[in-house]
Amino acid sequence: MGVEGARRMIRIAGAPAAPGLAQGRLHRPGARRRAERRPGAPADERAALARAIASARVELEQLAARSGEGEAAGILQFQLALLEDEALTAPAFAAIDTGTAADAAWRGALDEQIADYERAEDAYFRGRAADLQDLRERVLDRLAGAADAAIPANAILAAEDLAPSKFLAIDWRGGGLVLGRGSPTSHLAILARARGIPVVVGIDAAACDGHGHALLDGYTGELVLDPDEPTRRAFAERMERDRSRQAAEAEYLARPAVTGAGERIWVTVNLGSLEELDGIDASHTDGVGLVRTEFLFQDRHGLPDEEEQFRAYRRILDWAGGRPVIVRTLDAGGDKPIPGLTRTGETNPFLGVRGVRISLRHPEVFAIQLRALARAAAHGPLRIMVPMVTVPEEMARVRWLLDEAVAGTRAAVRPPLGMMVEVPAAALAIDRFEADFYSIGSNDLIQYLAAASRDEPELAPLAKPSPALWRILKDIAEHGRRTGCEVSLCGDLAGDPAAIPALLDCGLRKLSVAPAALASVKAAIASYGRSS
Repeated sequence: MGVEGARRMIRIAGAPAAPGLAQGRLHRPGARRRAERRPGAPADERAALARAIASARVELEQLAARSGEGEAAGILQFQLALLEDEALTAPAFAAIDTGTAADAAWRGALDEQIADYERAEDAYFRGRAADLQDLRERVLDRLAGAADAAIPANAILAAEDLAPSKFLAIDWRGGGLVLGRGSPTSHLAILARARGIPVVVGIDAAACDGHGHALLDGYTGELVLDPDEPTRRAFAERMERDRSRQAAEAEYLARPAVTGAGERIWVTVNLGSLEELDGIDASHTDGVGLVRTEFLFQDRHGLPDEEEQFRAYRRILDWAGGRPVIVRTLDAGGDKPIPGLTRTGETNPFLGVRGVRISLRHPEVFAIQLRALARAAAHGPLRIMVPMVTVPEEMARVRWLLDEAVAGTRAAVRPPLGMMVEVPAAALAIDRFEADFYSIGSNDLIQYLAAASRDEPELAPLAKPSPALWRILKDIAEHGRRTGCEVSLCGDLAGDPAAIPALLDCGLRKLSVAPAALASVKAAIASYGRSS
């Protein structure tokens, strides 16, 4: 028996952040050691820092070009924008002029910015501190002439944290990731789910030191270190069953979603960027159930004008080919701040001025979006959906603003106006709201019902579906049937195959899911109502 086989098998429980199974050698990236620079002439140090920043910029541009997806591109574009921001780089060059070495000057300038982000009350800005840390290390590496260590193929990488740009640079085929920090809603978890890479968080990476082989279960959150032969064989069989299941689900991708009893269910997709359109066959969907228009407003200088927004909405309609497209008006605030628009320093941004509350406080910005949407509606079946509606008066105000936009643009069509149902006050009094359709946002509705943040790993057992949620969903679906008003669900719950039977039991017949979940959701629908 070899040394590895003689080690005792250890099972460690973490939190699943991205589903999937992986097995392989453990890889623990070592601490980066760089020799400190001896300060040279200020002109030489300035030139060295400028070269390092330019090199880092080229690397990030190459990563952005390869990433292709909206979420990944947004993260990388944010870092690129930071490198172009003189407010970030100027303090470093100023320190060099006083005799400081280029690396110490850069580290000092970035550390100050990172500390500001980490102290921010807004969760979005606190999360972006990791992007700044990544940028700091990338430029320092280029100053030191250090290259990123190669990650072995089919490895289970164990680290306390991993910057998104580092994640995007790794070939993950056959591998998986274990992190000490992070949550299922982090940037990295979103990227991993889009790529089918299993991730487990909440496991001290140091616990992996001294161990060789590992089994990673991204469904349950379990990590097995130095598994014995029976455990390895059982896990290999699970992986084979998982591959067979995915292959079987893929057979449903191009088919309409139909229950085992023959009932048609409408399955649309959620979109967070225009880039996502390139990876989806429109014929595999019944349309677009949610367009997150925040992508037009974030990680940029200035707000998008009417023409830019119109072109984006028109492109989605053209892609959909006559299928319905539901566009959500700007859902800024919470974890999605927009510079110059959202408020800073809110004590609880998820319960603050966000969604329609912001739009109605900035009617000049809202009017531009409504005019662009009204114009686009002439080119396809576009519907407008309003987020974070709490009281009927908000919908009445939006309806009036939409009528003004239609009249002002002389639009040929007035698009249907619906609302997201994600605030308990609206969900429990749905009969009081005048809307052309309803779409349930399960993510926020779940966290508001449980008073448990979906971004806090320790509260994960609370931030999940409850009897209260199922009762509310059933009541909303019944209201839709009684009034003839369409009801759909566009939150993450719709993309969970395990939740499909309960959602259909509640009476929901329209679901909108992430593109990657189309096959598994259609397969789950096909199994519903099938006689044994």
